[in-house]
Amino acid sequence: MAEKKVNPILKLVLELGPIIAFFVGYGRLKEQVFTIGGVEYSGFIVATATFVPLFIFTTWLLYWLTGKVSRMQLMTLVLVVVFGGLTIWFNDERFFKMKPTMIYLLFAGMLGFGLLRGKSYLKLLMEELMPLRNEGWMILTKRMATFFFGLAVLNEVIWRTMSTDAWVNFKTFGLTAAVFLFFMTQSRLFQTYAVEEEDEASPSA
Repeated sequence: MAEKKVNPILKLVLELGPIIAFFVGYGRLKEQVFTIGGVEYSGFIVATATFVPLFIFTTWLLYWLTGKVSRMQLMTLVLVVVFGGLTIWFNDERFFKMKPTMIYLLFAGMLGFGLLRGKSYLKLLMEELMPLRNEGWMILTKRMATFFFGLAVLNEVIWRTMSTDAWVNFKTFGLTAAVFLFFMTQSRLFQTYAVEEEDEASPSA
């Protein structure tokens, strides 16, 4: 099914909305404890319980608006549901903090597996957005696999050694900024390996 055009600002709001909502919710609830069914839940757990269904809803809404959801979005959705559900079920915030690690390790592993086969799985996902020559895709895929692995390691270091407040700030702003900066630093690669549009008009006789 061809992807439908949607306002890019709306698309960005739907993609970042659940993350911002989690940040705001945690900020408001972090000092509170909620007793539900005789069990005490911290504000972090309650914010997570809000984030998961909101993420499901916005992913569905993106699909409804665009007619398409990428494999990466689907895998992210599955991991959000699994680790968010484990966080709530076991009343343990560590599961949710490990979620970015699992997501980035999965992405790095998939890209790395493709590279071992001599293929760029990144090209399959992003070719329409960034038309590059095959050499460019292979280089970018290697860099992104390394980048994702680095983010996974960084997430582990931060949640295991720093406060929950620090981790929430890192998840909300640090990860988003890191991805943005990564693509900004690849501008020379995009210029070098860009596929130039060929003039297909046949010369007049």
